[in-house]
Amino acid sequence: MGKATGFMEIQREEAQERDPRTRIKDWKEYAAPFSDEVLSRQGARCMDCGTPFCHIGMDVNGATSGCPVYNLIPEWNDLVYKGKWKEALERLMKTNNFPEFTGRVCPAPCEGSCTVAISDPAVAIKNIERAIIDKGFEMGWISPKIPTKRTGKKVAIVGSGPAGLASADQLNQAGHSVTVYERDDRIGGLLTYGIPNVKLEKDVVERRVRLLEQEGVVFVTNTEVGKDITAEQLKNDFDSVILCTGAQKQRNLEIQGRNSEGVHYAMDFLKASTKSLLDSNLEDGNYINAEGKDVIVIGGGDTGADCIATAVRHKCNSVVQFGKHPQLPLARTSANMWPEYPHVFSLEYAHKEAQENFGEDPRQYSIQTKKFVADENGKLKELHTMQMRKVTDENGMFVYEEIPGTEKVWPAQLVLIAIGFEGPEQPVLKQFGVDIKNRKVDAVYGEFKTNVDGVFTAGDSRRGQSLIVWAINEGREVARCVDEHLMGASTLPTVLAV
Repeated sequence: MGKATGFMEIQREEAQERDPRTRIKDWKEYAAPFSDEVLSRQGARCMDCGTPFCHIGMDVNGATSGCPVYNLIPEWNDLVYKGKWKEALERLMKTNNFPEFTGRVCPAPCEGSCTVAISDPAVAIKNIERAIIDKGFEMGWISPKIPTKRTGKKVAIVGSGPAGLASADQLNQAGHSVTVYERDDRIGGLLTYGIPNVKLEKDVVERRVRLLEQEGVVFVTNTEVGKDITAEQLKNDFDSVILCTGAQKQRNLEIQGRNSEGVHYAMDFLKASTKSLLDSNLEDGNYINAEGKDVIVIGGGDTGADCIATAVRHKCNSVVQFGKHPQLPLARTSANMWPEYPHVFSLEYAHKEAQENFGEDPRQYSIQTKKFVADENGKLKELHTMQMRKVTDENGMFVYEEIPGTEKVWPAQLVLIAIGFEGPEQPVLKQFGVDIKNRKVDAVYGEFKTNVDGVFTAGDSRRGQSLIVWAINEGREVARCVDEHLMGASTLPTVLAV
């Protein structure tokens, strides 16, 4: 695959990024694509390894290793190296319904388990993937694939995130009539309202939605199941129902002063900002504005980073991101060996922007928020913290303990809580009467059946907060199971996760 000695002769090149000081003035994507020449060189770095770990798609020590949709990565790397773009697109579309999403926002566990990455920087898999699908649209190679015949079976899908869209795509191609219900005013779930335009411009999402519509998928927006239409109606009107509602119940930080004006959930902040941007270019004022405020983001993950980027574009006065863990090492440790996902220090796009704008990395490590303090009008004015250290308790378990004398007061008029999600929201699930286990819909991977006949589930509602590629994996797999349930057998592809 690729050039036999390419990984020894060619260095990894990173995608070009627009200058942070320039890009924070707009909401366009921060990353610029590679040229075809650079992509050919990067594809040449893919070595002819005996067992390509880049597409093993499994959890190793609690983190994803390899590609969960089992992309044929070495094959399309080789085709890009040889300039065979259309063939590369065909390989890519065999396994991934939406590479334009994963090529932009996936954390690329495939690169962490790339064989080259044992001793050198990984092949630039994610950037090559994005380039293949973008060229496919640019060249007109991607056109509506309208099924030649229909089965007469109808399927309702609740939720239009990546799991819902993937299952809709697969079932529609199998000939079933698919209707997707979305409570928001736009299709896409967190692809639309959970990820800022600077990472995923919404015309990319809309382009795919239009294609699915042309192929026969019906989308119904502004319709909340359980409120605007009942679960019983869906079960009566459709032959099967798939619950792809995601894991949108945000984890709270229940400490003193939580009800102060100015403390918000991160996803409420991101959604409102994106909706206002799409509706009116922020002119309607229907969002949580960070302009002129000292902003603190509690939570060290990707959602927190997206809050930083959004707050900077709002022209905040300052921004800090709190994380409970220590700073990650610069290189893998002996406890984090290949092919595990590499837990190493990196400067993400939002951190670069804040650093350029304010002169320092916005992240603070090993820190715990103790309380919020409001002024006499109930408006947030500050929060109090203490530093923590990671120790081993009497049972040999890692725990965090406070370090005496490290109290600190931070000025803040806006705090965004980004500490994850507890699972799916319950009202719609209760309407369907599905069993809940460990805060998730109870269904076995590979079967996806709930305890209610004809009702299936997939994505974050079944597995908990996870990656877009896992949502696409589960959307594809639940589609095969539903097809089999309706027809007795299925011709849809399957590669179940290990």
